[in-house]
Amino acid sequence: MSNDTIQPVMPQINRPAPDFTAKTTHGEKSLSDYRGKWLVLFAHPSDFTPVCTTEFSAFANYADQFKAVNTELLGLSIDSIHSHIAWTRSIKENFGVEITFPIIADLSMKVANAYGMIQPGASDTAAVRATFVIDPEGVLRAMLYYPMSNGRSVEEVLRLVKSLQTSDEHGVATPEAWLPGQPVIVPPPHTSQDAEARQSEGYEYTDWYFCKKSI
Repeated sequence: MSNDTIQPVMPQINRPAPDFTAKTTHGEKSLSDYRGKWLVLFAHPSDFTPVCTTEFSAFANYADQFKAVNTELLGLSIDSIHSHIAWTRSIKENFGVEITFPIIADLSMKVANAYGMIQPGASDTAAVRATFVIDPEGVLRAMLYYPMSNGRSVEEVLRLVKSLQTSDEHGVATPEAWLPGQPVIVPPPHTSQDAEARQSEGYEYTDWYFCKKSI
């Protein structure tokens, strides 16, 4: 590997998300426009590609469910506004799905580079399938990266948002594949005295470090 190879700058979970102002299919958008709401920012490699078409159709079909949990959607690729417009019109014409959320035209790759969406091992000029969940305070809470060959599960992104919101609201963790309505995990005690008392605290008890409760 050449010493001149530029490595992607990776944002960090639980730190402020990289700020941006960019042109989109819905006009200029900034990260600050989403203050007070959750934001799912997701990149795709290119317009007019089959896998990306299935993903965008799925995000559009889930858009109302995201809105129901105070979450906005914002797409991105290193394509022009005109390409985005033509592609979304094609999706509506050929698949009957209307793309209602904005898509960033990131020809300069400024936003893509700030979020580590450009992975040299995959491509130097296209964003991988990166997904970022940003909370209402502008803090990056989760990141998902997929290769160009495989599509994401939009249902899983929605589940992740709901899990994060539940953890914030109730001060709990969520187990594997957790869904709303299922028991959550109580944070483990931090002292021997608290561990001894845990069994009598009314939780769904397995051991001192593993207890669940319903919310």
